[in-house]
Amino acid sequence: MEGLSIAGVVLFLVIITLAMGVKIVPQGSKWVVQRLGKYNCTLGPGLNLIVPYMDQVAYKVTTKDIVLDIPSQEVITRDNAVIIANAVAYINIVAPEKAVYGVENYIIAIQNLVQTSLRSIIGEMGLDDALSSREQIKAKLKGGISDDISDWGITLKTVEIQDITPSGTMQRAMEEQAAAERERRATVTRADGEKSAAILEAEGRLEASRRDAEAQVVLAKASQVAIERVSEAIKDNEMPVMYILGEKYVDALQEVATSDNAKTIVLPADVPAAIRGMMGGFSGK
Repeated sequence: MEGLSIAGVVLFLVIITLAMGVKIVPQGSKWVVQRLGKYNCTLGPGLNLIVPYMDQVAYKVTTKDIVLDIPSQEVITRDNAVIIANAVAYINIVAPEKAVYGVENYIIAIQNLVQTSLRSIIGEMGLDDALSSREQIKAKLKGGISDDISDWGITLKTVEIQDITPSGTMQRAMEEQAAAERERRATVTRADGEKSAAILEAEGRLEASRRDAEAQVVLAKASQVAIERVSEAIKDNEMPVMYILGEKYVDALQEVATSDNAKTIVLPADVPAAIRGMMGGFSGK
């Protein structure tokens, strides 16, 4: 019975030892093995054998792409504007032993590295450039941290700028600035319109005055010619002229009499004498 018990214990230890020496690594993972506290090897996916009691799996590292969310942070641009930026990074661990032994916590290290690089890149840009140059920021960010994390056995697949927006205070200032600019443009447009209208109105008055002056000159010349011809025609015979002028005089009196503003009509005592006076005035001219 004692020998049977010893055999059972030995068999149990053998089974435990074999179980400790056989490791099955799942697909998408790599295991880092230490021997007596020192790095020994990295186990790939599948069946692997290690030395029991001496070797132990210290780290289990995924070989799948890891998505790192870079927390939002306030960044000051070159023109002292405050914007809020965050990003997302896609990494892949190609050398697990470097990732676990090269840095204390590669996740936190990469997040801080991306944040620091993002602040540095945006700090060299103006506000307008920072808001409109995501691809440029992305390229600089990827180039700036790829070499650093490669020493940790990690490759940066890509990095994307998720959001880059002005702070709340900056947004209000930009809205006020945009409103002031729109008001300024509207004022300039109204002023230009009023100026153009005033110029056109002045040009219209100038043209009308010029045309009136030309018309008066033409009428004056026509009157002068008509008077000269009438004077030559009548010579000493004043009766036809007296008749014509009298007829015109009567027509004028009728118009005055029918006018709404006419209150009193004054007639000369001697109409022929008045007509002769008018003829005399024309002759004097």
